[in-house]
Amino acid sequence: MRPASQPLIFSDKYPPTHTLAHYTMKHASIFTIIPVLATCILPVSAQVAAPAVKDPKATQFIRVDRDNKNVRLQTSITSYIKDSVTVNLIGAIHIADAKYYTQLNKEFKNYDALLFEMVGGDKMKAGKAEDAKKKAKDPMMAMLGNVYGMISKLLKLQSQKDGIDYTAKNFVHADLSLEEFEKLQAEKGESLLGFAMQNAQNGGKRGVKQPDMQKLLTAVLSGNANGIKLELVDTLGGAADQMAGMMGQSVIIGDRNKACLKVLIEQTKAGKKKLGIFYGAAHFPDMEKDMLKMGYKKTGHRWLTAWDIPKAVAKPQPKKEPAALPDAA
Repeated sequence: MRPASQPLIFSDKYPPTHTLAHYTMKHASIFTIIPVLATCILPVSAQVAAPAVKDPKATQFIRVDRDNKNVRLQTSITSYIKDSVTVNLIGAIHIADAKYYTQLNKEFKNYDALLFEMVGGDKMKAGKAEDAKKKAKDPMMAMLGNVYGMISKLLKLQSQKDGIDYTAKNFVHADLSLEEFEKLQAEKGESLLGFAMQNAQNGGKRGVKQPDMQKLLTAVLSGNANGIKLELVDTLGGAADQMAGMMGQSVIIGDRNKACLKVLIEQTKAGKKKLGIFYGAAHFPDMEKDMLKMGYKKTGHRWLTAWDIPKAVAKPQPKKEPAALPDAA
């Protein structure tokens, strides 16, 4: 017989088929995924031993903007020119407001070629990538689709793969194949899980604001999407600090950037004059350095809003006290 000290908890919020512990564990997954989400959006290198001195002249590719009513997570479109060729670095947030992706789709129509990131995107069919869960050896790579789906629902946002029209005729894959990515990771002893854990450990050391876990837990358990975003936005917006010391030696940044710039050179040789590079914002500090070495000069910089969060967070409605079901005699 079940001890009386362990009653079954249920109410309108917690039906008899779910214990309070089960409900809590279901939502506690957000805390495991926070570093994964940050890594997927703003990856850092597990090989970075110490923060580098921040260059005051370095371009900012992601930021948090505030006024009296709203907090905004923003990515940049940064322009460069070399001879008669114009290249825009278009920062990506992989989970964002739907209107952010609508605006990006409109922007993309203005380019002769839009170079996009997607490991394994070389095998896309009708704008859809192959199911990574069936082929990826890295378990973290295999679960990313589920992670993005769960987080986008929790935050009431849209995932990039659902918001971006990858069937556009000017889209050009400019990333590693899945086979190339996994081969390079194996050679360098890297994994996405390693990046996620290092990201979680190093964020605080580099002065990146971390979420208030009590407020985050309250927001998660009450289903308050804006409350969750308000706790996460400064962590995600601290990409510049998290990227300190990144010199492009990792597969997830350096080798993928090399693959992208190789395609850029091929496209310019083919006569393309106006090109966009649509990549995660965390790739651009390293990519910009390489482009400047190639002779490009920065000419412009503007911002797009990926998350637009009202500061006034609705208070959760009071809940009924759970009732304990007494043991049968």
